[in-house]
Amino acid sequence: MRARFLTPLLAALAATALAASAAAAEPNAAPKLAPAPAPPKIAPKGKWVEPPKKLPHLSMRDSVNNLDFLFGALKAAPDEETAKAVEQRIWVLWIRSPSDTTNLLMSRVQKAIAGKDLALALRLLDAITKIKPDYVEAWNRRATIYYMKKEYGSALNNIRQVLKLEPRHFGALTGLGLILQDIGDDKQALEVYRRALKVYPKLERVPDIVKKLQEKIEGRDI
Repeated sequence: MRARFLTPLLAALAATALAASAAAAEPNAAPKLAPAPAPPKIAPKGKWVEPPKKLPHLSMRDSVNNLDFLFGALKAAPDEETAKAVEQRIWVLWIRSPSDTTNLLMSRVQKAIAGKDLALALRLLDAITKIKPDYVEAWNRRATIYYMKKEYGSALNNIRQVLKLEPRHFGALTGLGLILQDIGDDKQALEVYRRALKVYPKLERVPDIVKKLQEKIEGRDI
């Protein structure tokens, strides 16, 4: 009984997160209504794209340390190796904060996650979002942890905030796609993965996921 209640609730939350991304990217676009969730079925799964463990050191004077420039380079990257190098630069800019306090707390978050102390990591992230609510990576990391804990409602609420601040966040978009697949809404998951590919065409595994989901959805009545 509880599962039947939670599935449409999660679908509604996911639709809200997706609408936040669409509204941020296209301010005049009308929000889309969430379709009725389909029964969960076995489907190819993507993965939540997370920052690499080692990031390049970037000088603050580097002229290419601009997200708009980097996202343009990401879209135009001729091969996966080039795209991955650009992706790492984007992660640096997302993770690095001008606030020393935020950077210190995020380093402690990393240690807590490495030590599998998710409760501590969440408390630290709660503090960061209060200190610096526009720091997108705190919301994204919190969404990731809630997904690991299978607390999809909390994960979706944090994804919504990520996409409100940065609608191009391919990590949060892949996370949203995963949750939509988990609750059986493959049609919306396909839309989210396609949106991620518009931002990052060479996103690992996602082109294949999109192809398989498209074949699955087009082969049934919708």
